[in-house]
Amino acid sequence: MQAIQNATEPLQPEETDYEWYSRTYSTFVTMHGPKPYRELVMKKYKNQQGISLFIVIVLVLMSMLLALWASRTAFFNELIVGNDTDYQRAFEAAQVMLQDAELDIRQGIELGTNQRAVVSSTFYPTAHDELDALTYALDAQTTKCFNGICQFRTGAQDFWNNSITMSAMIAANIGARYGQYTGGSAGTSSNSILADTTAGRGAWYWVEVIKYEPKETGPGVLAGAEPEVVNAKIFFRITAIARGLKPSTQVVLQNIVAFPSISGETK
Repeated sequence: MQAIQNATEPLQPEETDYEWYSRTYSTFVTMHGPKPYRELVMKKYKNQQGISLFIVIVLVLMSMLLALWASRTAFFNELIVGNDTDYQRAFEAAQVMLQDAELDIRQGIELGTNQRAVVSSTFYPTAHDELDALTYALDAQTTKCFNGICQFRTGAQDFWNNSITMSAMIAANIGARYGQYTGGSAGTSSNSILADTTAGRGAWYWVEVIKYEPKETGPGVLAGAEPEVVNAKIFFRITAIARGLKPSTQVVLQNIVAFPSISGETK
């Protein structure tokens, strides 16, 4: 043991571990042979620990967590952007459906070019007696709607929140599709929702025909406005619904129009 201690010399200035190892090994083997040198090496390194391995493991785990966090963040950002894009697409489609419904009404009442004469037997009334006949015809329908024309709803107004009622309202020949009664066509470069006529998908509109009579009250009658403000005997409430490409996306827009226009309204 004394011989080992004598052979163990400290590192010289600017001497590396390898240089110290080579120098000590040569000296010790020359003096005592190779076998006792194992004791010398074990003595020098007996206090060393495997902490480097733990540091590497921790760094690898941290890198994995950072990569996972980055991927999750990117996924949620993509999800949010996708939902917003789908909503905007559905919102634009619903706006177009409102305009298409107004054109449908205007063609029959003001322009005299109603396309319904070709594809439908249901027309928009221009007088109260015509409205009474329409109301009687719509009574035969469970939904009180036919070919996009409806009686004035007196019950729950948000029928789109009831899945059973909504399913009935989007059935064939109940709601109106884009261009169905106006001759419009959704081209390949336009909003894809407008061109989608698959059952339960796409966009629809319904027009409630409302009798306006300031001095009359009762079901189907709109009252309360000043007579000099309104120059029409019939109002039309349009409900447009567009469903996005994702099942959870749905936009509902409503508008009320009168022909001739309400005072101050731009035709």
